Amino acid sequence: MAQSEEKLVTPLSLVVDLVLLVLFFAYMFSVLKSHVPSTNPSMITLWAALGAACMTGVFWLALQMFRVVFRAQRAASKK
Repeated sequence: MAQSEEKLVTPLSLVVDLVLLVLFFAYMFSVLKSHVPSTNPSMITLWAALGAACMTGVFWLALQMFRVVFRAQRAASKK
């Protein structure tokens, strides 16, 4: 029962996640604005933001899964 407890979430990882998510959201928002079939600027902004928010959520999940797998592979290689 004397396993070393490594912090899974650190302040640095939270900042890195936040920066990556903001950059990804901004990129997807700019891409999606040209794909909204409307001429109303407020509708274009709304639907591009909603689409980018959904994709950013999926990106966050993928980022967390990558982090878990990477950590498990590093731990397995140390043994």
